[in-house]
Amino acid sequence: MGHPNPQHLPSKGKPWTALLAQDFVHDVELILPQEVMQLVKDRITGDPGRAPEFYRVIMTLGNILDADFFTHGFVILGVLTMYLEKETYERAGLVGKTHGVKGKRGLKPRWIVQVDLRSPSMLHGKKGFDRLAYACKNVFNTPVTWLFHRLTKTPTPDPLLRHYPTKYTSRPEISEDLFMNIPLLKPSPAILEPQNRLDLDDFALDIYEWLSLVRLNSPRLRVGDKIDPYLSDYSVPGQAEEIQEGKLCRISWQGFISPKWTQKLLADVILALPSKSWFSLSVTSLAQGVFPLGY
Repeated sequence: MGHPNPQHLPSKGKPWTALLAQDFVHDVELILPQEVMQLVKDRITGDPGRAPEFYRVIMTLGNILDADFFTHGFVILGVLTMYLEKETYERAGLVGKTHGVKGKRGLKPRWIVQVDLRSPSMLHGKKGFDRLAYACKNVFNTPVTWLFHRLTKTPTPDPLLRHYPTKYTSRPEISEDLFMNIPLLKPSPAILEPQNRLDLDDFALDIYEWLSLVRLNSPRLRVGDKIDPYLSDYSVPGQAEEIQEGKLCRISWQGFISPKWTQKLLADVILALPSKSWFSLSVTSLAQGVFPLGY
């Protein structure tokens, strides 16, 4: 994979398409050797303006459908997904389907309603919009918490101001000098042979498990760990002579983060590090779980 152009971020091919296909992100974690940490600090974490920002607002669903938000395009809306109890679902008068395993004792039945807010039927005066507006007025009229992320410059006047938004900044949390046992991260030429695909899968799984434990700062990876084997039989993958001791750094961001931000982060990390350096970037979206990247 070639180095990305800082003026034109790549969007085609893997891993870029996979990153951009993610929902809004809750957690981003970067793992890299300690010796290259300063390069990342200089380019990424040292600039406060790079930290992703988002807003917390308490408002009703009906407020979202107000003209300032919905009609004038100040907010980009996609699919509205609601999980409703039976009574609420019946009162709302919207079309949905049952959610979860049927016939499970001890659990109340729930319904899921999904509305495509970009559909042509979601216009003032259309039946689809009018049904949703009725449900907002008569059923979904309790204020709830919403998270907003600005994709463009703040409009004037700002439609969020009337709802007293609270601004949050996702500051990077940095853990340095993690003295750990590090496996061989490059597969052998033999494993890369087509007939050894299962061995390659096992190798990738072992490295993914090791990286997951790094993200957890597991004591099982620390140099000198002497856990009783009856309590844990985990060992760093690879032959003893292949395992090295070294210092790692973990950087994490949490919040309401757009896929565009993670796209730029990946490009900047690639540009910041020497060509033979390795790093791991994992992204946990709000809807789809962990999406790992490693180089």
